[in-house]
Amino acid sequence: MKNKVRLAVAAATLAVLTAAGAGTAAYAHHAFAAEFDANRPVLLKGAVEFVEWTNPHTWIHISVKDVNKFGQPKKGSDLNWAIEGGTPNTIFRGDLSTTEAKSKAIPKGTEVVVRGYQSKDTVCSRKWGTGAKLDKITCKANGRDVTFPNGCKLFVGGSSTGAPKDGAEAGAKTDCTATSKPT
Repeated sequence: MKNKVRLAVAAATLAVLTAAGAGTAAYAHHAFAAEFDANRPVLLKGAVEFVEWTNPHTWIHISVKDVNKFGQPKKGSDLNWAIEGGTPNTIFRGDLSTTEAKSKAIPKGTEVVVRGYQSKDTVCSRKWGTGAKLDKITCKANGRDVTFPNGCKLFVGGSSTGAPKDGAEAGAKTDCTATSKPT
């Protein structure tokens, strides 16, 4: 009898933990349309400040000059943009298990062009990303692709529900870096 009670308690505990874990994962991840606006495309040109190789999304932080918080030209503006991409594994199929490999994939200072979509809230803050206070005000966008100086275009967009079907993945790669051979 004791074994049946123990088994029932263990099964109930497992069910509760599984439900709690599934709820957390569902809450932590979002559909494109919940956070980003397909009607607000942005084209950002700037230097990479740092990249966060985290799950479920990577974040590429770039310093953009002469662009306002809506991604429109504005002389004298100096903002950072946090660009959300897909998972680290889907962006680069290579080995990104070491800090050295990650830093070589998109080195700090690399000039890039990012096509994407602005966040719906248009709030710019010093707290996006790592949680550390950032030096500059940072705005947020979802990235579709990043073009490196050598012409290599990296598809960073995910297949999130509600993401625009704009053909960004056509012609873009998932294995190019700032040091890839020119395309």
